[in-house]
Amino acid sequence: MHYFFIIVIWLLSINMAWADCWLQAEKMFNIESELLYAIAQQESAMKPGAIGHNRDGSTDLGLMQINSFHMKRLKKMGISEKQLLQDPCISVIVGASILSDMMKIYGYSWEAVGAYNAGTSPKRSDIRKRYAKKIWENYRKLKGMSAEEKNKRLSIAANK
Repeated sequence: MHYFFIIVIWLLSINMAWADCWLQAEKMFNIESELLYAIAQQESAMKPGAIGHNRDGSTDLGLMQINSFHMKRLKKMGISEKQLLQDPCISVIVGASILSDMMKIYGYSWEAVGAYNAGTSPKRSDIRKRYAKKIWENYRKLKGMSAEEKNKRLSIAANK
């Protein structure tokens, strides 16, 4: 299974249109592309090379701000920190994979969305709720857009 995941990511990184990254992640993990985009808006302000440093000493990388906690597993699959920073499609796929893992715990819910950022500790419930509310606002705006405007946003995100 790990080799399949690596091959899929490699294929995605070869001349893929930006909007296709969101749609491919949606198909692979059954998570709406608008929800993934809303998370990327909050996490990195749509900046593929974004780096965030956390109080706990961890680092968040790329468009979807993948936490360095995940790097041990990702390196086993052939994904490097450099790739997360330089290839937005890989960041989107990995982010969708992490959100999918949270959905296995909490179901397709706002609690799972909050856990994408805050983790699963019961002590972080309030942080999950605050984060999910921010994502909901981004998501709601995207869902209210015309298909043309939404496609434009998804397509130009790589140029930011």
